[in-house]
Amino acid sequence: MMNDDYNIDLLKVIGDFLELGHVENIMAMFKQDTSLYSLAGDLIRDERFAVRLGTAVLFEELAAVRPDETSLAIPSLLPLLQEENPLLRGEAATILSIIGSPAALQHLRQLANDPDPQVREIITDIISLGGEKP
Repeated sequence: MMNDDYNIDLLKVIGDFLELGHVENIMAMFKQDTSLYSLAGDLIRDERFAVRLGTAVLFEELAAVRPDETSLAIPSLLPLLQEENPLLRGEAATILSIIGSPAALQHLRQLANDPDPQVREIITDIISLGGEKP
């Protein structure tokens, strides 16, 4: 178990690298240490757009080469689906759709009637692409 100070420092390093576009470095770290998937939700909470975008790119690349491991991020993403901020709900939904496993996609149905039109649109797009019914 990582201690909180270590997690905070690691989160900052990962966020800074993603902001700089060094996705391949972070991808190597995730391949080396699967416990890093537990930081996915915190990466989505980063206020820097480049970090959130980098997280999506990271998960797209990891889903291509390590599809079984990406599901490890689901527990850290689920609380974001309940956030008041629609941006966080939408970002979490996007990462869950990239993960694409039945376990990830089943949680998206709860957002099909989200009060935010952009979140509903994201969910509609995900469901229509995956053939899922809300």
